[in-house]
Amino acid sequence: QAQLVESGGGLVQAGESLTLSCLVSGRTFISCAMGWFRQAPGKEREFVAAIGRSGVMTSYADSVKGRFTISRDNRKNTAYLRLNSVKPEDTAVYYCAADVKHLIGRTISEYDYWGQGTQVTVSS
Repeated sequence: QAQLVESGGGLVQAGESLTLSCLVSGRTFISCAMGWFRQAPGKEREFVAAIGRSGVMTSYADSVKGRFTISRDNRKNTAYLRLNSVKPEDTAVYYCAADVKHLIGRTISEYDYWGQGTQVTVSS
């Protein structure tokens, strides 16, 4: 079992930046590919970004490519999502997830463990 705890969400204005963190415990962090997903009110949960176990492989949704950056620190058992130039449409609950089977994943079904989510609200 793994436990994932997100932090760093909050209220920001359009154009600003913030960094989300995801601390993983209960499982060897380096054995997990990590992903970030988000869910806006009334919408389905969607893929945002993913990173492989070593941090070399990354993947992004087209809607965030060039604005968001996923990273990880295997010494701290933590994954990060840096959100730059945020837009009101980035408003959502952001979830981190851990995948112990694949090198990297873009779909919900590939992930085994999930955090409780952290709210990001972008005002215009």
